[in-house]
Amino acid sequence: MATIQVDIVSAEGEIYSGDASMVYAPAKMGEVGISPRHAPLLTALKPGEVRIEDTEGKEHFFYITGGILEIQPHIVTVLADTALRGDELDEAAALQAQQDAEEALAGISEETDLARAQEELAEARARYIAAQRLKGR
Repeated sequence: MATIQVDIVSAEGEIYSGDASMVYAPAKMGEVGISPRHAPLLTALKPGEVRIEDTEGKEHFFYITGGILEIQPHIVTVLADTALRGDELDEAAALQAQQDAEEALAGISEETDLARAQEELAEARARYIAAQRLKGR
């Protein structure tokens, strides 16, 4: 079976390193599925879930707040702004962050940065969705 090396790193350090049979990542233009010998690609990532299927068939889940994805035929590198292992996600905290971001966006004024408020809401929503998905698994 062909494999691909996967490295997930953030400013805090290395989050994951290992071989995989398949990787899924939330690219800006849509989710990307990456298999061994994938064509080279460099793309921005949006907040969401990175899913790795290792060589034994086990799935590993990570939540990222964005970053850069670099794909080479035998290595995938996720340079995440921030990354958490799936089991570190707190669904209640993610829901509260989403509600706070929605309230901030609803009460927006000229002093508030609209783009930043929308970005925070998208990130909070992605975190909550990832936490819900992982809870069901």
